[in-house]
Amino acid sequence: MFAPVYLDHNATTPLDPAVRAAMLPWLDGLCGNASSRHEYGRRARQAIDEARQRVAAALGAHPTEVLFTSGGSEANNLFVKGAAASLRPGVVAVSAIEHPCVLKPAAQLVRQGWTLREIAVDGAGRIDDADFAAVLQLKPKLVSVMLANNETGVVQDVAALAAAARAAGAWTHSDAVQVFGKLPIDFRTLNAAGLHALTVSAHKINGPKGAAALLVDKRIELQPQIAGGGHERGLRSGTENVPTIVGFGVAAELAAQRVAQTAARLAALKDSLERGLTELGASIFAVDARRLPNTSYFAIAGIDGETLVGKLDREGFAVASGAACSSANPEPSHVLRAMGVAPEIARGAVRVSLGNDNGDADVEQFINALRVTVGRLQGLTAVTA
Repeated sequence: MFAPVYLDHNATTPLDPAVRAAMLPWLDGLCGNASSRHEYGRRARQAIDEARQRVAAALGAHPTEVLFTSGGSEANNLFVKGAAASLRPGVVAVSAIEHPCVLKPAAQLVRQGWTLREIAVDGAGRIDDADFAAVLQLKPKLVSVMLANNETGVVQDVAALAAAARAAGAWTHSDAVQVFGKLPIDFRTLNAAGLHALTVSAHKINGPKGAAALLVDKRIELQPQIAGGGHERGLRSGTENVPTIVGFGVAAELAAQRVAQTAARLAALKDSLERGLTELGASIFAVDARRLPNTSYFAIAGIDGETLVGKLDREGFAVASGAACSSANPEPSHVLRAMGVAPEIARGAVRVSLGNDNGDADVEQFINALRVTVGRLQGLTAVTA
């Protein structure tokens, strides 16, 4: 019997059984507040410390560089706004393809006297070298470029970009939420190159929702965005969510242990998927760029992406659209717009993001379902033309 197939792992991932097992005691009998002085509190503090060590080890960082937050959005906001609050207003530069949780806080800084400069990308979604050089001529104080894009999967050479930004005097940050668990990450190497801060999230690596981290060079001064009891070195107040932090620690450890095997297996699946997409006449975005091993972003001429996603959902396949729709005006992906993709093509964008629970049969079944669904939609288009 056919079972639904989940192909949207860049959005979120299922909880690993080992992660669930580690969290369960903290959802049941263990209830201490990590700030309390009694035995319950000390056990909670020890659990958080151990999770911090696991996350740090998985990413090549020191535990004191790991700041726990509630999610990647909070971590990105903490860097952008927290760093800006420690500096006099100047230029903040972010890539044009950043997630909204970087683009929007950067835009908010304009009201505080900052100048926002978006860094252009080329047609394959890679940072445009000439434009980046022009940005550095402006002597930006803050730079944020994501390690890999959540839509296209394009991987940026953040080490080289950070080195150039540091030479220009900037504090540099990278959103690595989509890379963790799919490709190796070593914060110490990136930090040595010039990167000052890095964002990762638990629910993208088969961990729980509600836990993430900002890895930050301790020489960088941040102003807290949540004031209170002084948790997380005074940079993120609020009673720690012990169950999710514990789960994050285990998920991070497992992700680091499995990353080489995971990357190879997912890359083989993606190759098979894209052979099938090419046979169906799909255009694959950023196909010539280095991409994540699990991510394929495509469009089929004449087929609306939102419509295709809905039809595939009814067939039992969970994929994502590239459109950000309002009730009145469907807008193509800002990532594809930045890449110069024509709006009529961008509106057809569909993303497949593979995960640990996918196999060859899932890809084969998806391509078969896509073939049938596209045929039906093209038939309807021909009838109404």
